[in-house]
Order: sequence, then structure tokens, then C-alpha cells
Amino acid sequence: MAMRRKSDLPEKTCATCGRPFTWRKKWAKVWDEVRYCSDRCRGARGKAAPKPEDAAG
Repeated sequence: MAMRRKSDLPEKTCATCGRPFTWRKKWAKVWDEVRYCSDRCRGARGKAAPKPEDAAG
């Protein structure tokens, strides 16, 4: 199997923070079900995402 460039990997947008994230090998079998970029976003799924300007202060 040839190496793939990271730019060639599938990409999704996180349902919580809205940032794009790419496929990971550990998600290979469940990629269709993955909705969040991290455990932090998965844990915060019911809450509003913090805005950068709110965190400043």
C-alpha cells in the first residue's frame, strides 16, 4: 500500500467547534459515525461552543 499524503485523506467538519479534521487510522471502521474532532468536543456536544473573543476575558 502506497503512502497517502495528509491532504489526500478524507475530511469532515466537527459538529461542535466547526473546525475541519481529517481521517485517522483508529477511525477506519467507524468513519461514517465520527462527528467530533476530539473527546473534548464530544463531551461538549450539548453546550454552546465557546467563541474566541469570549475566552479572552
